[in-house]
Amino acid sequence: MTHPDYGLLSPAWAGTPVAAVTADGPVVQAMLDVEAAWVAVLADAGLAPAEDADAVDEVADAALYDLASLAARGQDGGNPLIPLLADLRAELKKNGAGASASAAVHRGATSQDIVDTALLVVASRAGALIRADLLRATDALAALAGEHADTLCVARSLTQHALPTTFGLRAANWLSGVVLAARRLDAALAALPLQWGGAVGTLASLTDFLEPDGGPAVGTLTASLAERLGLAEPAAPWHTNRLPVTGLGAALADVAAAAGKVAADVLLLSRPELGEVSEPQEEGKGGSSAMPQKRNPVLSVLIRNAALAAPQHAAQLFLAAGTAVDERPDGAWHTEWAALRELLRLAGGAAAKLATLAEGLGVHPDAMARNMELTGDLLVSERLASRLAPLVDGGKAAVQRLIRESLGTPDAPGVPLRPALRAAVPAEALSDQGLEELLDPAGYLGQYQDFIDRILAEHAGWKES
Repeated sequence: MTHPDYGLLSPAWAGTPVAAVTADGPVVQAMLDVEAAWVAVLADAGLAPAEDADAVDEVADAALYDLASLAARGQDGGNPLIPLLADLRAELKKNGAGASASAAVHRGATSQDIVDTALLVVASRAGALIRADLLRATDALAALAGEHADTLCVARSLTQHALPTTFGLRAANWLSGVVLAARRLDAALAALPLQWGGAVGTLASLTDFLEPDGGPAVGTLTASLAERLGLAEPAAPWHTNRLPVTGLGAALADVAAAAGKVAADVLLLSRPELGEVSEPQEEGKGGSSAMPQKRNPVLSVLIRNAALAAPQHAAQLFLAAGTAVDERPDGAWHTEWAALRELLRLAGGAAAKLATLAEGLGVHPDAMARNMELTGDLLVSERLASRLAPLVDGGKAAVQRLIRESLGTPDAPGVPLRPALRAAVPAEALSDQGLEELLDPAGYLGQYQDFIDRILAEHAGWKES
């Protein structure tokens, strides 16, 4: 008895649209689509009867084939295309198609041509879904950046309160990472190339078939196939150059990483003792089997799951690429398949969950203000040390001493900073109002608005591209 993999132990991507288009059925369908497209190209060029193309198209339906049997028999030749071809030709015969249709199928090609090309067709289809979710996520992050451009909060460095910032800038920085990842994914998807090289990358069989009759140039046929499948036309077969795969894998890992940064911050900031943000509340989501009071941030947890898992799969692609030998690698090529599919799924799951998280994220300015008060005037100590040094006897060292004294020790409470500064700085050098302005965290935000505006402009530019 066999069972399909629904992703029971992979909640980062289970049940997502990308999971559906990367399942075994759609992978088989992509291989059939490639085979059918090739026969159609041959028919258009007058190299096969039009009825043969129609006959192949009729049986190019994954629902007609036993996926479990294909998987089991795929071990015999090292890839699933070999048994699929046998079953496809059997279906043609069952339907009464002539011998020429069976001969036209796979003419001049090899298993790697079909598997590589089919996987990139699957990647193209999955990539469109990932991009749609990234668009949703970036729109929501852009809205947060604009709405909370001036919402003060504390910036943390190495887990500690550092300086004031705004939640809008934090959201804009999230947005910047996701947009950059989306651009890299766009570039990788646009460059996905057709792989068509025959047995060893020379297309000798196809050339030999065409030349006796003075048929169309091989390049014309492969260009037509690439166009039909929505893939780029490479300069030559890339069967031994696996960088198209590593490039795609790296872009997918970037998506997971950019989403993971957002999730990591949300996980920290949504802890009850901080409470600065909260995940969207939805019935049945985030519950605990033992503790009914809990609202677990499951969206962020699963995005983080994807971000933690993706790099290992990307590394597997690079390892396979760097150890590929001869004109068809002995195991390295095979190692790519599962890793690439898992990266598509993880990136797709992360993008879908990021969109939901960003669209429903709760932002709590009161909690941000409360947390800023924990550090109080010390939050602008960098500014005080710089601006007050020329005004205080003892210079910067004296100001830093006052700051240290305000921190206190485990054995003694600190000295309030504001009155200590007032006593140390001559009134004629700095008025009370001037000191208040120096201590106002809203006045020490640097170029925050300019950075937000630039990032929002980058986002708008990507959407228009």
